[in-house]
Amino acid sequence: MTAAPPAVFPWGPALLFCPADRPDRYAKALERADAVILDLEDAVDPSRRGVAREAIVASDLDPARVIVRVNSSGTDDQAADLAAIDRTPYRAVMLPKAEGVGDLAALGGLEMIALCETAAGVRAAGELASADGVVALMWGAEDLVASLGGTSSRHADGRYRDVAMHARSEVLLAAGAAGRSAIDTVHLDIADLAGLAVEAEDAAAVGFAATACIHPSQVETVRQAYLPTDEQIQEAVELLAAADAAGGGVFRHRGRMVDGPVVAHARAVLRRASPTL
Repeated sequence: MTAAPPAVFPWGPALLFCPADRPDRYAKALERADAVILDLEDAVDPSRRGVAREAIVASDLDPARVIVRVNSSGTDDQAADLAAIDRTPYRAVMLPKAEGVGDLAALGGLEMIALCETAAGVRAAGELASADGVVALMWGAEDLVASLGGTSSRHADGRYRDVAMHARSEVLLAAGAAGRSAIDTVHLDIADLAGLAVEAEDAAAVGFAATACIHPSQVETVRQAYLPTDEQIQEAVELLAAADAAGGGVFRHRGRMVDGPVVAHARAVLRRASPTL
């Protein structure tokens, strides 16, 4: 039996982080990306978080395309973040360093993206994905390696080290098992659009719903990576037509054995081409 795909991801494949203390960038970021993540955590100096919160409260963005990254659970900063969000129409939040369901308690009533970016968070990914209110998981490489006492998530040639790839897979599997979406982490080398394209194409191929961006220049690369080519769309259409003609079960198409999972792959291609399908 083939598992059902996760629920439709509401924000599109390219999510763009924007420092919350830079309201002059909000509208431009949202114009460039499918959704904007207004960041109250790592992107903002602690001394400016009050200014950043007031900027979010004063903003007038499409709430369906806004996610606010709050500070981690149990901190005074998070309490202040949530008080500010209560004064806005924004109802989607990203929780950094999520490590268990208890970390979600203060966020009740909001749509939550749990960011698994520590060793404990990756190990708790299944628990987090199954929690009420969680719509997606995201993973993070740099905080993960820092939590292990390491110094680098990548090899000298740019490839992720094995522990980072393990975490990426663990978060994707946990999200999929719970019927939630998964978001791939940021590519820190802004100029390396070729490397970003390779990683985003892989993310789309294995089932990630989106990739997070840290610079507007990365958005189009991500979008193109998630969009199937005309050839892939045509192949999927023809395969599904052949499946209908076969009337179910295993059949041969263009010299290849086709069964339920292969049909599901073709349907996934068409969903990427038109997410409303």
